[in-house]
Amino acid sequence: MKAKKNFSSFDWASAFKELGIEVLLHWEVEFQPMPPSDYFKERWRRLEVFDLTNSERAKELLIDAIIEEVIQPYRKLKIWKAAPLESEDLIGQADYLAAPRRAYLEAPLLCVVEAKKDNFEKGLAQCLVEMKACQWNNQQQGKDLDVYGIVTNGEGWRFYKLSTAGEVYETLPQSLGAIEKIFGLLSYVFSKCEESISNAQTT
Repeated sequence: MKAKKNFSSFDWASAFKELGIEVLLHWEVEFQPMPPSDYFKERWRRLEVFDLTNSERAKELLIDAIIEEVIQPYRKLKIWKAAPLESEDLIGQADYLAAPRRAYLEAPLLCVVEAKKDNFEKGLAQCLVEMKACQWNNQQQGKDLDVYGIVTNGEGWRFYKLSTAGEVYETLPQSLGAIEKIFGLLSYVFSKCEESISNAQTT
């Protein structure tokens, strides 16, 4: 039996080849910026007691807070951390994985978030193959859906979409200096994930 390839083994070029793409397409998202709540502002202030710059584990505190803030209205979604993920020929863990809110992880698998301290190129490579693994799992259950991905080091954020046609779209980078835009884009992605759950349930 052929050994499955781990997500972490991919670089930029091999990830593109795995998905059968040559370029990333520009993704112009129509979204509404979302101001932070008072609760988030206080959470942010409290997080200042941590060093949030020198490790991926530290960055996750900030990423957790941002995801927690935005996902609240989306009652059909659940976030899994360090989620096991595999397909026919890929295997590994997604740093974050959005799926329907159940006590167990099951397709449709809708959005992966790859948290990298510095190396966005490596993060994107892993995000791409993780999105492909999500799409494969969905297709095994007859669910042909767009899958979303995010690459972040906590301070910079890029958003991705793997379409059912196999094309990958990428937004411009967003930074914490414009936190309202990050919230707005993340909320847009979560809203599309909830739509996908509804569509999957009716097919």
